[in-house]
Amino acid sequence: MEMYIVGIWGYSFASIAYVIFVLLILAAHNQASIAKWLMFSALVAGIANAISALQITLGFSLQWAMLVDGIKIAVFSILVLSFNVEKGSAIEVYKNTTVRKYLLLWFSAMVVCWGLSYALNFSYEYLFLLFVLLNLISLVLLEQLYRGANVVAKKSITPLVIALGSIAVFDFVLYAQATMVGGIEFDFWYCRGYLAGMAVPLLLISTRRFKEGTVRIFVSRNIVFYSSMLMIAGVYLLLMAVAGYLINYFGGEWGQFVSFGFFILGSIVLAVLLMTETVRRKVKVFISKHFFANKYEYREEWLELIGKIETASAENYYQISLQIMMSKVEATGGLILKAQGNNQFAIKYSNGVELSAEFDNDLVLLSNFMTTQGWIVDIEEYKDDPLFYPGLFIQPKIWQSVGVNILVPIFIGKAFYGIFVLSNTDDHDKLNWEDRDLLFAVAKQLGNFISLNEANDALAESKQFDAFNQMSAFLVHDLKNVQAQLALITSNATQHRGNPEFIDDVFETVESATERLAKVLAQLRNKQAAPLTSKKAPSKKVDLGDIIEQVIVQRNVMQPQVHMNAKEPCLTTLDHERFFSVMNHLIQNAQEATANDGWVSIDIERQSERIIIVVSDNGSGMSQSFIKNRLFKPFDTTKGNAGMGIGVFEAKQFFESMAGGLTVESVEGQGTKMIISLPR
Repeated sequence: MEMYIVGIWGYSFASIAYVIFVLLILAAHNQASIAKWLMFSALVAGIANAISALQITLGFSLQWAMLVDGIKIAVFSILVLSFNVEKGSAIEVYKNTTVRKYLLLWFSAMVVCWGLSYALNFSYEYLFLLFVLLNLISLVLLEQLYRGANVVAKKSITPLVIALGSIAVFDFVLYAQATMVGGIEFDFWYCRGYLAGMAVPLLLISTRRFKEGTVRIFVSRNIVFYSSMLMIAGVYLLLMAVAGYLINYFGGEWGQFVSFGFFILGSIVLAVLLMTETVRRKVKVFISKHFFANKYEYREEWLELIGKIETASAENYYQISLQIMMSKVEATGGLILKAQGNNQFAIKYSNGVELSAEFDNDLVLLSNFMTTQGWIVDIEEYKDDPLFYPGLFIQPKIWQSVGVNILVPIFIGKAFYGIFVLSNTDDHDKLNWEDRDLLFAVAKQLGNFISLNEANDALAESKQFDAFNQMSAFLVHDLKNVQAQLALITSNATQHRGNPEFIDDVFETVESATERLAKVLAQLRNKQAAPLTSKKAPSKKVDLGDIIEQVIVQRNVMQPQVHMNAKEPCLTTLDHERFFSVMNHLIQNAQEATANDGWVSIDIERQSERIIIVVSDNGSGMSQSFIKNRLFKPFDTTKGNAGMGIGVFEAKQFFESMAGGLTVESVEGQGTKMIISLPR
């Protein structure tokens, strides 16, 4: 009977205190929107406490008092949310998306839980769970309000947070215990009024400090993290309460004792989990990844990276890559290591960092770890807790002795390429997940940049070898022509030794061979072949007919004989020696493709703008497929080791360099026409 009186006096005291609080706000003429909302909330709280007092006095159902109490919780929660509404009027508050979501959640929960209570003959279990949830949400909102406020705002809201937080914590524990044991502990219920009444002075202090627009919630990562941890704790305790209720329901005589013990054990497990750094880190990363904009604007980072690659002025691409990576973590030194295979690493570029042989074992371990995990290694973090890097066993002290604190793997595709080793003489914060994501993305791009440039270097080196091989082929081709000229002399010396004209031809051929050999030697000294396509080759005005006649004289030492059908002055400007060489080769090809009793003829015609030369034969001819696919392809020959496959290619290149051309008409088994067109 005494506790009934205590309860009546407590709720009555609280009701009167809230009424006085409302009158004081009216008397103070506080026009702040927050003060008005607080006055309305206090009025609802006064009504809720009055109904609780009447319930004890008149003995009507406790659910009526709980219903009004639920409305009171909603009003105070909206009060907390209204701190972040710009104008704070009732319409503006209702328009706020967060407020509307809360009202929808609150209304849905109230309807569902009261509906279940009615369906189960006014059972209280679901109502207890409802109030555990509503008070938990209130605590989360208060925690966000306090952590998100600036220094000035905190001074205003601290008393309010303490007042409403105390009420919410008390009710959370009250209803959580009620859920476990299947009923409210009325000794605590009767004390609620006094706690509510003692909150009024704190609300009054906050009201006096309120100024319009001074309190705004900034929802930072840390706020959401701590709120999430609080919500996790609340949900966990709620589940424990449900489990305790089930144990109590099925446990019979020992049910209440067992449920209380289970609740204590569950609370200890929760505390251990929340204090475990690994769990806290995972929750924080999850929240940051899924509920916030990134720390880095990746589009800007990407454009900046591309800009640095394009505009960097450095000795080589390794230096460019290292400088870019160093800039991302403000490193003072670093180096690039490339895995060579067989557990060996090559330093591609170094800037102020030297690694001795004592690092070799660690590098092997890092290579294996990074290949498997693909992780960036923070030496400071590894030193503090090696378990963050399972399976990695390195010596952090030797790395710190040379100032190295970050090791970033380089991958090209999925293949491990090497490591960016970064050092910093200043203390640095440990890398978070966003730092790691950025460094990994930059390292990936720089790895591709390095790979592309290495491929270009390899291609350039290959081209140098190709150029050397091509030069060798052309030089051999020239030497082969000289050798052929000299061979013709020796093969005909016995038969024509006494012929004065033959002797003249011999001297002329030897002179030509000497000039060609001198040119070959000059090319070898300059390490390049004669420029086939150059228009700056030594040129002079010549008569093409005269040159062709010289070629015919030289070629007619072998069968079939070559004849020129007509000759007229055809003057043009070109490289005399090169024209002689290519015509010699074309006529030689015609002779080699024709039987000894066949014929090879040359026609030369002067047109208004051009000179047309036709080398014809009645030899074996060529297929259209061969002409299209192989005839002008360098180093493709049908003569086996006797040919280089560059004669016709060289001729075509030469004529085209003179703004002319070389076309072919041929029929297999009938013969071929080589048609040369040159400008006058």
